[in-house]
Amino acid sequence: MKNKLQIFSGNANNKLAKEVAELLEMKLSDAFVGKFPEGEIRVKINDNVRGSDVFVIQPTCAPTNDNLMELLVMIDALRRASAKRITAVLPFYGYARQDRKDQPRVPISAKLVANLLVTAGANRVLTMDLHSAQIGGFFDIPLDHLLAFPVFVEYFKKKKLKNFCIATADTGGIKLAWKFAEKLNAELVVVDKKRTGPESVEAMHIIGDVKGKDVIIPDDMLATGGTLVQAAKFLKAKGAGEIYACMTHGLFTGQAEAKIADAPIKEVVVTNTIPQDRRNGNNKVKVLSIAKLFAEAIDRIHEEKTISELFR
Repeated sequence: MKNKLQIFSGNANNKLAKEVAELLEMKLSDAFVGKFPEGEIRVKINDNVRGSDVFVIQPTCAPTNDNLMELLVMIDALRRASAKRITAVLPFYGYARQDRKDQPRVPISAKLVANLLVTAGANRVLTMDLHSAQIGGFFDIPLDHLLAFPVFVEYFKKKKLKNFCIATADTGGIKLAWKFAEKLNAELVVVDKKRTGPESVEAMHIIGDVKGKDVIIPDDMLATGGTLVQAAKFLKAKGAGEIYACMTHGLFTGQAEAKIADAPIKEVVVTNTIPQDRRNGNNKVKVLSIAKLFAEAIDRIHEEKTISELFR
């Protein structure tokens, strides 16, 4: 007899969790997730989860520490309540940018978070567009890595752009850009850049030709917008037409929205891995839902089916 499927949500992105549950024709299971008066995370699982196949949907976006602790405490509560299997669903995996020891005396925070999830009691992890693929190797439990690019590809196919190319804002994004170029049957252009600080970049030169062409810039994350805006200005100076960007995780930290508003960018497309309700008033920002991808992945994991078919 198959274990019962149950979906829980913390406070990080309850709207996405509800959308996923609705697509699976079910309701979110009941849990109280709040705080004690002094600020400590307080959790109580109100539904019976004994023997259940449980999925906890909780991106660890801002406020990162609170959302991460909510997830850890929920997993611990579910484990102690005898859930059969617990899958931590992180549409956005926080602390992912520190994924290697690239300087003396710095942590590998992405590995630390992986250890915390396993210690709390997670049996597997479901996430999307990790900042680097190597993070998947930090886990000693199964990890399923979803990709948002099929959602973006479908969106841009509907735009029916005529003369366009795919550009990557740095050499680290070439693999992702190649996927877009292949699916959209477009040429690939690379902007080589020199980083002058953690949040500042200086574009140096371009590999390829963008003159008279519209450009799509894909990436996994939009934080301060510095890299994107610098690349857009550089491409425009090289004769590019309209410039579009698609970023899975729209953090929009600091003055990101103001930078984008003043930049030569036609549209920035992001997903709802992170709540984007306040972007509705920004006519340059388009939000696409990835709930269907997560719903299909959860159903396949529960039914013990392959996930790779979602990206063929």
